[in-house]
Amino acid sequence: MGLYKDIHIGNLIKLRVNETNIDILRICNFFSINTEEIENMYNQPSLDSETLLRWSKLLEYDFFRLYSQHLILYSPPASLKQTEISGKKHSLPVFKKNIYTKEVIDFLVELVESGDKTIKQVIEDYRIPKTTLHKWIDKYKKNIET
Repeated sequence: MGLYKDIHIGNLIKLRVNETNIDILRICNFFSINTEEIENMYNQPSLDSETLLRWSKLLEYDFFRLYSQHLILYSPPASLKQTEISGKKHSLPVFKKNIYTKEVIDFLVELVESGDKTIKQVIEDYRIPKTTLHKWIDKYKKNIET
């Protein structure tokens, strides 16, 4: 499940459109554009945030969460120095803890269950605390021996 690794948002939107069976005329009216422009969006690997927000509302799906999960899995955690900006108060919220969705937990447990990665590799590659990963495996395992 490389869903979170390489995100082609246009393809994912088209998948959701197909799942919901939403009429192309409704989409065109919603965006006030023609079918060719909609088809063009399906071919785009990325879209601007306002357009993505509109797709999220229309299709009742949080496309931004795909990017959040990507950050959790594939970006290094911010160091203390990066989060402390010259001792000044932060203007933006500071997130102290990663929030893992059930989909991400299932993805990581499946990596171990399938043998694609060892527990040690998951801990190192995705910076999951050892105790957290073991708790997930115990709770969600299907047929894995720990």
